[in-house]
Amino acid sequence: MIRSRLKITIRNLREKLWVKPLRNAVLAVAVVFVAHLADRLPLQEIVPDISTETVEKLLTVISASMLGVATFAVASMVSAYASAGGSATPRAFALIISDGLSQEALSSFIGAFIFSIVGIIAIKVGYFEVAGRFALFLFTIAIFAWVVLTFVRWVDNIARLGRLGNTIEKVDAATREAFDHFHNAAPLGGRPIGSLPEGGVDLYSEELGFIQHIDTGRLDKWAQQNEAVICVRILPGAFVHPQRALATIKPSAGQTVLELSELLDAFIVAERRTYASDPRFGLIVMSEIGSRALSPGINDPGTAIDIVVRMSRIIRAWSINEDAEASAQPQFERVFVPPLDPRDLLEDAYAAISKDGVGSVEVGIWLQRSLALLAQLPATEISQAAHEQAVLAFARAEQELSFPHDLERVRRAHASVQKPGASPIKRTSA
Repeated sequence: MIRSRLKITIRNLREKLWVKPLRNAVLAVAVVFVAHLADRLPLQEIVPDISTETVEKLLTVISASMLGVATFAVASMVSAYASAGGSATPRAFALIISDGLSQEALSSFIGAFIFSIVGIIAIKVGYFEVAGRFALFLFTIAIFAWVVLTFVRWVDNIARLGRLGNTIEKVDAATREAFDHFHNAAPLGGRPIGSLPEGGVDLYSEELGFIQHIDTGRLDKWAQQNEAVICVRILPGAFVHPQRALATIKPSAGQTVLELSELLDAFIVAERRTYASDPRFGLIVMSEIGSRALSPGINDPGTAIDIVVRMSRIIRAWSINEDAEASAQPQFERVFVPPLDPRDLLEDAYAAISKDGVGSVEVGIWLQRSLALLAQLPATEISQAAHEQAVLAFARAEQELSFPHDLERVRRAHASVQKPGASPIKRTSA
């Protein structure tokens, strides 16, 4: 679980396209100076005497090719980013740009270019002796081999980057990771909240935006120092404004004045939501992809069905893990956090697709099948929420589908969602 502001900052830096190229550029310059250290060792009579012209030609080949390859890499990545935003959803852009292999490839090409330029300058000014030239020659061969290997791996990756299937897989993985970090038995490491304490003091923020992260460890430390209890009122992904309370602080008996400004640093507010600590955001993005696939201009119900199945798998896996880890102990005893609401989760996941795909019989059938899978879970709240979504989806189908055979197919799929003891659903005649 990411809890500290430093870790969140490091994670956000990974999404920046300039970080790894800058790192490799610094390393490239350092490698040239490391090669020079060989001249200080007693190796002058042992190592082969590589001519200055040989090393210079090798470096010239790298410098002439790497700049063009780096430019090609940037153009390919920008095209992939545009494709991802156009075919999936703009909310997936952060995942595409943080693709590790593409960033590593671009940084390797730029690093090799910087290395060759600095190496040529050092050779021209006579910076190396015999051992230094041999060391630089070995480094040049190693970097050339690394660049070739990176390029081969990157070509295979760039062929998929930005494609709809690849984008869906990235969103799927990010959503699963967010759910894996969120346990209702110990939400964000705190204790599940029951009711708000009486006589508490509400904490407000003057910022306007979305909660990206809540540092519950920092809240617990403050609560211990001030002998207080903190009840968090919102979760990552919530939209906050000066009139919405972030938390309620219950001081110990006899304490009347508390300095609350320090607590605001535990709540990271930004202009957009992120996947890291916000499981609902991943479901919303997947739902957006499914809804876009159902638009008249695209008309791709297969993608919508794939999204529906993926979301049911994610929620089912999380629910099963929750049952297995129901005895998980909270790490922070003085911080209370609200658990995820299953109704909100299923509303985020299925409501938009249910509305936009109401005219598609195939989508309606798979929607009912997926919700039936969730309705069979032992978790009562998720089961009830799945049943409610299935009822709404079937009610929409009854209003939209006019052909009796199509409606009957959806009705048969909906029949599998019925829970034991559930009251029968009133159906209109087709």
